[in-house]
Amino acid sequence: MISFRFAAFPLAAVLLVALSLRPDVVRAAEETAFDAHANTFSYFFEDGDMDFHFGNLILGSAGNGGVETGEAYYVASQIQDGDAASWQQQWFELARRVQARGEQSLAGGHTVSARTQFLRAAYYYRLSVISMLPDNPQLKERAAAARELMRKAGALMDPPLEYIEIPFEDTVLPGFFRKAANGDAPAKTLIMIGGGETFAEDLYFYIAPQAFARGYNFMTVDLPGQGVLPSEGLVFRPDMYVPMQAVVDYAVGMPEVDTERLAMFGYSGGGGFAPQAAEHDPRIKAVVMSAAVVDAYPLFSDMPAVVATPEEMAAWSSFHANVVQVICWRWGVPMDTPSALAEANKGFTFDPAGIDVPALIVVGEGEMKSDEVRRQQKLALGGFSNPDSKMVVTPSNEGASNHCIMENRSIVGQVVFDWLDDIFE
Repeated sequence: MISFRFAAFPLAAVLLVALSLRPDVVRAAEETAFDAHANTFSYFFEDGDMDFHFGNLILGSAGNGGVETGEAYYVASQIQDGDAASWQQQWFELARRVQARGEQSLAGGHTVSARTQFLRAAYYYRLSVISMLPDNPQLKERAAAARELMRKAGALMDPPLEYIEIPFEDTVLPGFFRKAANGDAPAKTLIMIGGGETFAEDLYFYIAPQAFARGYNFMTVDLPGQGVLPSEGLVFRPDMYVPMQAVVDYAVGMPEVDTERLAMFGYSGGGGFAPQAAEHDPRIKAVVMSAAVVDAYPLFSDMPAVVATPEEMAAWSSFHANVVQVICWRWGVPMDTPSALAEANKGFTFDPAGIDVPALIVVGEGEMKSDEVRRQQKLALGGFSNPDSKMVVTPSNEGASNHCIMENRSIVGQVVFDWLDDIFE
């Protein structure tokens, strides 16, 4: 992995170091637009968006208990390539089968078996709503099934994974918390924040087991725009630090949380939300981004779905078309007008100079092929003032290249927690 650390030397030198990637990456960066759903290599499907979700969100979760590879590939073999309804139905049917296995084990008193089956069944229900439009009543029903199974699995953990609801404005932000160990001794804590297409369940399977193994409390929530909160009118907003302050309020009120060792990690859009929160909330003692989103507007302005012509949109698969429509729903723009996403993301910014706590950027080598992604990492790294701030580019030749590095979560855990352990020692 390629690592950069901010030190006490001029900004120009920092930017020069940040540019010192392999020449082939630099050349590609000058030619490539930002496509968050671009893969470095193909996994299974011809449809690029379906293949991204399968290879990254799904196969990437296997090491953390989200899926079994045999189950995942069986389902993939049954899905009509690019077809949204086929995807939704096949994952739903698998969720029901795995849930039934869990119920059978629980009835027999086999709690370990029940827990592992419930965790996977919960995630399969969640996966079955990818590309599901918000007017489909199955969206809320399956999301509720996923959450309930996470609660059942959580009750079988030691310490338990607890379902939480954080008061915010006229509603609650739902999520999960698990303390590092039994008892009320304060411990290091990681709050994990997602991006534009995230459910809290995704974040559990992204990094929670790595947090537990290293003695961290773990918390994650659905923020406005995430989960099914847009159905309540809670869409993404430029001041994402406001709901995140409510999350931090909840965390610091827990006796198990060491308030001097509280970190926040955001991926995808959360790579802007988390540092924005750190900029406004001194209770956050370290912040991690994958990758840094200093300004969402130019990133969205460059996305293929935003600049697509009517002819290109007409050629989209039903899976990709639905995914784009759901993203529009989450930002509160007309679902048939993805070009409006760029304007909707004006104001989604943070000021790197306003962050004085240690900051870590983790970004995949493939994502760094985008000129705009590279530019924003330079701006962030050059603006952070804390000497422990750092950027790590994870390599394609270790399968750690794509957006959010979901395809190699072991490397993410190593980079993030080794750095946090050093910060919090």
